[in-house]
Amino acid sequence: MDWDFSNFRPEELACRHTGQEGIKYELMVALQSLRDEMGFPFIITSGYRSLEHPIEAKKKTGGTHSLGLAVDILCSDKQAFKIVTNAAKHGFTGIGVNQKGSRDQRFIHLDIAGIKNGKVRPKIWSY
Repeated sequence: MDWDFSNFRPEELACRHTGQEGIKYELMVALQSLRDEMGFPFIITSGYRSLEHPIEAKKKTGGTHSLGLAVDILCSDKQAFKIVTNAAKHGFTGIGVNQKGSRDQRFIHLDIAGIKNGKVRPKIWSY
């Protein structure tokens, strides 16, 4: 993919287990658009996950991360609220909220899965 996303590097979205890249262009367009509006840095804790990634390997079928359609963003408090309240207008159809534990464990999951990916959307959930 031609990389034209000023706030992100391909390696920060690659699989943390295998190093493979697989993030979809459409996800990056939505992510960069949201980041531009928010005006604060996004720390990606999980982007693409290969099917060999320990989290994906436990599943019967790969999830949205293994399809290159999801990211997890480290955030809490006001930043988490801003991301959740603005994500849908940038095309995100799946929003997972984990705001338990210490600040370095809290994140927002965002994905652009659609019905064609076997997921019911739009959807929001908590971990």
